[in-house]
Amino acid sequence: MSTHVLGDRATRLFVALAAFFCVNAALAEFIGVKIFALEDTLGLPPFEWNLFGQAGSLSFTAGTLLWPVVFLMTDVVNEFYGRRGVRMISWLAAGLIVYGFAFAFAAIWLAPAGWWVGAAQAQGVPDYQAAFAAVFGQGLWTIAGSLVAFIIGQLIDVSVFHRIRRTTGERHVWLRATGSTAVSQLVDSFVVLYIAFVLGPQKWSMSLFMAVSTVNYLYKMVAAMALIPLIYLMRGAIVRYLGHARAAQLRADAAA
Repeated sequence: MSTHVLGDRATRLFVALAAFFCVNAALAEFIGVKIFALEDTLGLPPFEWNLFGQAGSLSFTAGTLLWPVVFLMTDVVNEFYGRRGVRMISWLAAGLIVYGFAFAFAAIWLAPAGWWVGAAQAQGVPDYQAAFAAVFGQGLWTIAGSLVAFIIGQLIDVSVFHRIRRTTGERHVWLRATGSTAVSQLVDSFVVLYIAFVLGPQKWSMSLFMAVSTVNYLYKMVAAMALIPLIYLMRGAIVRYLGHARAAQLRADAAA
């Protein structure tokens, strides 16, 4: 058997899970600038929901498409690598998000080539530089809100996950996965929008803030419950990959 650190299957698995977690977290931050209408996307008439005095189509940030994958990766890492594993990938993802935004701002600052500014006029983009800056230059309030909410949510998730685990033991994987997501995303969904859009320059009203936050939270919970079968599938695949003895040892160490 190889004695090289990457010869260990548990190490290789952690690297793969961490990489997938980080790329999804970073992508969710960058594409989150787009707000989409659910009904229009599905070709349905507007639901005309009415919540906290706000009515209209169901609107979500595009980042919500990827956050369920982040929840899934968090729960799997929690299951096999414990608090230290989740904290490590969470801080790593936060650092990479800051790194990505720093270079996005640097790219915006670069003087554009004159011909490039109008290169996409045929596609309906009269000023490529302005469009680039609008998409990649998310406001500092949005970035700050996302990072603070992400870190707080991850720390809460790992704490609740292990509290439930101590009560249920190795039973009810679905309960600790969904329960931890329910609590952490309740905080995450409201914190990010409050910092970005209530404290930030847009100054959303509290009714709009509560309505959009609630809708986004409900979506995340529906997605988390829909992913429960995938959690069991991934858990089974990991046990087969590591072997029952090694997987049991990791779970025991993670629960300690």
